[in-house]
Order: sequence, then C-alpha cells, then structure tokens
Amino acid sequence: MSLPPLSVPYVPGKTARPPEGLFEVLHQSVPGRMPPEDLTACPAWTAGWTLFDLGYFWEAHEVWEPVWMALPPNSGARYRVQAAIQLTNAALKLCMGRRDAARRLCALAREAAARAGGSGTPETWGVSFCDRVAMVEARFE
Repeated sequence: MSLPPLSVPYVPGKTARPPEGLFEVLHQSVPGRMPPEDLTACPAWTAGWTLFDLGYFWEAHEVWEPVWMALPPNSGARYRVQAAIQLTNAALKLCMGRRDAARRLCALAREAAARAGGSGTPETWGVSFCDRVAMVEARFE
C-alpha cells in the first residue's frame, strides 16, 4: 500500500495541516479488532514507520491511532503502538522547539516499550524501536 502524496511534514504553528481524509485508505486497512500477532503485517503500522523515517511525525501518529484502538487493551502489541505514538510526539515536539516536552515523551515511550516486552529488536517490533528512540534523544544534545 502506498503513502498518499505529501509535500512537507505538518508541524503545528509552522506548516499547513494536511487535508482531512488524507489517510483514509490506511485507516481502512485496520480491522475493527486486530489480534496482536497481526500488528507487524498491518499496512498502517508499516506505513507509519515509513512516515516516521521520512520526518512526517504528526502524520505517523495519525496513521497509528486507529491501529492502537484496534488492538486489545493491555496487550503487548497495543503498548508497542503506544510507545511508537509517544516517540512520534516527542520528535514532533522537537520540531516545534519544545525540548522538555520531547524528553518527557521519550521517557513515556520507553515506559510503554518496557510494558510491551521484548527488546525492541526488529523480531519483536517489526522495526528497530530502540535505535529510533536513541535517534530522537540524540537531538537533545
């Protein structure tokens, strides 16, 4: 599944917000209820990481929100998505010049990742989460 056309990342207060419904196709790829073992095969989950890696942090969060809602409460997979959402929010706060908020959100991302279990390796996450947290945290220096 391909990403919708994007021009510049949305940064509140700095750039124009994307049009409503831009991610509808990705949202529709998320079932109403998703078994935790289906997370890494979910198109919205993988598209969110592509967006994150391209610097589209707000957009990644928007794509992941329905994934988070579709997963069972208190499941490791739901905590994984929560950690990813917190990390994208941290990266977005850095873009907005809000370093203290970004630090707080990185800590929340690490907490959610710990609740998710696993080491943050591609085998458990489908992505190298720990590397991405370290990348965001490196921007504090």
